[in-house]
Amino acid sequence: MTVSGEDRPGLTTALFTAASLPGVEVLDVEQVVVRSRLTLAVLLGLGPGTDAAGVERALATSAAELGLACATTPGRGDTTVRRGGHLHVTMLGRPLLPAAVAAVAGVLAEAGANVDRLRRLASEPVTALELDVSGVSDMTALRLALTRSASEEGVDVAVSPGGIVRHGRRLVVMDVDSTLIQDEVIELLAAHAGREAEVAAVTERAMRGELDFAASLHERVAALAGLPVSVFDDVRDAVRLTPGAGTLVRTLHELGFTVALVSGGFMEVVGPLARSLGIRRVRANRLEVAGGRLTGRVLGGVVDRAGKAEALRAFAREEDLPLSRTVAIGDGANDLDMLAAAGLGVAFNAKPLVREQADAALTGPYLDAVLFLLGLDADEIADAAS
Repeated sequence: MTVSGEDRPGLTTALFTAASLPGVEVLDVEQVVVRSRLTLAVLLGLGPGTDAAGVERALATSAAELGLACATTPGRGDTTVRRGGHLHVTMLGRPLLPAAVAAVAGVLAEAGANVDRLRRLASEPVTALELDVSGVSDMTALRLALTRSASEEGVDVAVSPGGIVRHGRRLVVMDVDSTLIQDEVIELLAAHAGREAEVAAVTERAMRGELDFAASLHERVAALAGLPVSVFDDVRDAVRLTPGAGTLVRTLHELGFTVALVSGGFMEVVGPLARSLGIRRVRANRLEVAGGRLTGRVLGGVVDRAGKAEALRAFAREEDLPLSRTVAIGDGANDLDMLAAAGLGVAFNAKPLVREQADAALTGPYLDAVLFLLGLDADEIADAAS
């Protein structure tokens, strides 16, 4: 039975009361309300000798009295095809045009995948849709095809695994510069030495993967030699959180998730920032100080591309979580190993090289859009914030 019409309280009760006849049982139900319009689909099983025509008449009469359209289709048992290869495809656009939805659905169809369910997660500040998909044989190939299609249509598309891995506690590890915050801390420091442009040029090349990160970091830190330690206070005051960063962290904590920061930047700035957000797990570089001034050298080993991935693995061990329950978020080439190691790697406003290799790529300005990739909708996010 499929029923549709204007929604109001009491409809479900009335319809199931009408179906409460001898020999009738409920096998499957799906009900949704979109813009005050109800669609209710019910699969009913009829026992031996049950008057099928009588059941249909009772349902049709009840629906008519309620002002609803009703269609019944006879069949034999549950004919639902059980398909493997489950995953979730999330689309985000501002605006999200019908052509983009058609393009993504077309890519899925060409891959032999089926859209089992489609639901809206949010309409503001972006429109976000989640598609439950089955029948996927090659997730990597599908992700690459969807990424190309999304780029052509000007939307974001993310692919994440389905199944039980989506439920339960997770570890979310974030890069800091140009991810959690809008700034590059080393450039803010370099501005106080009058060498911001020089340092920014090296940073850009390192983030694109054109330079060895550790070598480039030593080169940039050398430009900071002679700065007084008081510069850290000035830079901490200048740092700007990425829009949605506070909402993301608060919601993850509300869910019981562990949030960690791993940065190629500096603990002198990242540490206080983490504490202000209630984040306990942090790994970052430290700068050498002598006589109250920066020496232009890094203390100990550098947190580079490999170091970030190892930090993620270490945090997961400490939280007693498998890597399948980890999420990594970053923007630069030095985040690639961390994104690859995580159960879900998210490129946020990232360089092309990173977008191509990550599981998901977000290009919008709002960091809390990551929550949509975890299956939360706008109402659930709002509830967590209240």
